[in-house]
Amino acid sequence: MTRKDGLLAMLVVVVWGLNFVVIKMGLHNMPPLLLAGLRFLLVAFPALLFVARPKIPFRLLAAYGLTISFGQFAFLFSAIKFGMPAGLASLVLQAQAFFTIILGAFVFQERLQGKQLAGITLAVIGVLVLIEGSLGGQHVALLGFMLTLAAALSWACGNIFNKKIMQLEPRPPIMSLVVWSALIPVLPFFAASYLLDGPSVMWQSLIAIDMTTILSLVYLAFVATIVGYGIWGSLLGRYETWRVAPLSLLVPVVGMASAAWLLDETLSFTQLAGALLIMGGLYINVFGLRIRRAIVS
Repeated sequence: MTRKDGLLAMLVVVVWGLNFVVIKMGLHNMPPLLLAGLRFLLVAFPALLFVARPKIPFRLLAAYGLTISFGQFAFLFSAIKFGMPAGLASLVLQAQAFFTIILGAFVFQERLQGKQLAGITLAVIGVLVLIEGSLGGQHVALLGFMLTLAAALSWACGNIFNKKIMQLEPRPPIMSLVVWSALIPVLPFFAASYLLDGPSVMWQSLIAIDMTTILSLVYLAFVATIVGYGIWGSLLGRYETWRVAPLSLLVPVVGMASAAWLLDETLSFTQLAGALLIMGGLYINVFGLRIRRAIVS
């Protein structure tokens, strides 16, 4: 990877890591489902006027949009609204990697390797430790934690549909898929907010929208989604997957560091132990035991 592309990859990592702090800031004056709906509305318009519709069956486009966009961010935004720390959310959301592996084994009959089983086992232990550290009578925090796991599962389901889409010929451009799939969750988000929050709350939050919320929406829609996915997709197109994908392991590192710096979030010893176990599971899933082998040789 060239130095320029390496810097671009690190830029995406930082952008996606800060994403969780921005979500929490955007939620200070707006319901989570309305904020998410506005985010995807801004992703779709006006970009779809300049990006051709992907030539894929609508059922796959809808399934992709309802899982990786609506499901993932409805749960994630609600989790952070209900007390899930932004930094911890950036880590727990990475459980999508393990959910994807398990779903892939059922849907595509992919065989699980030993490193994947070891990584999943270690990460599950980490999740259980995190749950234990998050209990302490704080039911809202636990609810946020479980909603984040639901977001990870939704992301994993979207990954499965993404793989089905990428197996089509011709393969659709990633930016085309991102922009046009953003249309799918807009109405469900607004409808869900209407039912759960009520029209008066929605209207009042739109009238009272402040610059913090506006800047959060701009960041979430244009920087994190269009710029972030655009750069990431181009890197995946030019380099091997194994060279690019592992860099996403740095996203929760940036997420937790930025949340500690900007939001003064802290983790208890038990939560930190759980976080380290999950990071260890993610590392083993991607790299196996390469460090140990290198030392032995």
